[in-house]
Amino acid sequence: MSILAIVGRPNVGKSTLFNRLVGMRQAIVDEVAGVTRDRHYGRCEWNGREFSVIDTGGYAVNTEDVFEEEIRKQVLLAIEEADVILFMCEVHTGITDYDNIIADILRRSKKPVVVVANKVDTGDRMFDTYVFNSFGLGEPWAISSASGSGTGDLLDKILELLPLESEARENAPKIPHIAIIGKPNVGKSSITNALLGEERNIVTPVAGTTRDSIATYYNKFGHEFMLVDTAGLRKKVKVKEDLEFYSVMRSIRAIEYSDVCVLMLDATMGVEQQDMAIFNLIIKNRKGCVIVVNKWDLIPDKGPNTMKEFTLDIMNKIAPFRDIPIVFTSVINMQRILDVLNSAAKVYANKNKRIPTSKLNEEMLPEILNYPPPATKGKYIKIKYITQLPTPSPAFAFFCNLPQYVREDYKRYLENRLREKFDFNGVPIQIFLRQK
Repeated sequence: MSILAIVGRPNVGKSTLFNRLVGMRQAIVDEVAGVTRDRHYGRCEWNGREFSVIDTGGYAVNTEDVFEEEIRKQVLLAIEEADVILFMCEVHTGITDYDNIIADILRRSKKPVVVVANKVDTGDRMFDTYVFNSFGLGEPWAISSASGSGTGDLLDKILELLPLESEARENAPKIPHIAIIGKPNVGKSSITNALLGEERNIVTPVAGTTRDSIATYYNKFGHEFMLVDTAGLRKKVKVKEDLEFYSVMRSIRAIEYSDVCVLMLDATMGVEQQDMAIFNLIIKNRKGCVIVVNKWDLIPDKGPNTMKEFTLDIMNKIAPFRDIPIVFTSVINMQRILDVLNSAAKVYANKNKRIPTSKLNEEMLPEILNYPPPATKGKYIKIKYITQLPTPSPAFAFFCNLPQYVREDYKRYLENRLREKFDFNGVPIQIFLRQK
């Protein structure tokens, strides 16, 4: 999927535009602790085409020197990874020193750039947009991200510049892609090296050693994969962001293009909020997932129930999606390393599983008859037919007379019965209720 990156200094309206493009109903524009990363990463659909949107900005710090460095990091990474750069400025203040810093970097890039003059709320403000022509990056597009004025024409221009999906598919892998995902220093590069049997990736105790997503062909022990070791998704304490976003664009792309993600956890740290943010990103992209608890050898005084208790803690935190394989490893001791690949292979098979319609109805209709959907407002719901949809990840359509009255808890019941009957371990399932 193509990536559009929004770059610019703080307070020019990047988050407001981002929220409008991805269709969020509430605009989260403050930099506050605890806000989820969804406000920085989302998908936009326009005229039948879908693309990813990245908000790289909003990192305010105490000193101007550090601020300038943070801007450079964001813009440089956006240039390298995005397909189109949206350079956002603000018409009220005109061109600032920070705008010139970004423009200078963008001029030297070979990526398509769209200059946007935001907060053009009145007609006379249109005349103030022409100052941005001095960047030498093309005619500025006048918009108001708050009201949505001008965003339709802007999206048309973006679609002209984004590569077609057919071009992206030419570079897509023909064999399963297994992405090793997780925080820094949990053993991602170590497990990749252990599986390959060579020091393919640099490993140090320093968090953040891996900067790129490194793909390596793997064909051993009956498995054929592309193994992708990704940069760690870090927590940025200084600015109280729950993802240090500009350092993980490669990892985000790796997740999008992967089939199965191996989420690495550090046994000595337990399941942290950052792990959950990564897990939710994997599930949001509807990828298969295997959870690997590394450094199990460092847990002292392990008892007969230690592993069971750790597993239960993980299950409680990832609920309601609990049908997922969990492997406890010690990479340094080569303990249960192949179990990771075996689990990933099984999850990949589950993700691509197709259930015949006759088999679906034969197994599921008696379950539905035994426990029908609860009546709502005196109306009885009857599900009469089920089929699997032709989607990249498992999705099922249940045809009934009153789909609008089927509650979420009953959808979970249907999902649990599907998992019980057909084994979709490690794979998100989508349930759709449709009018019969």
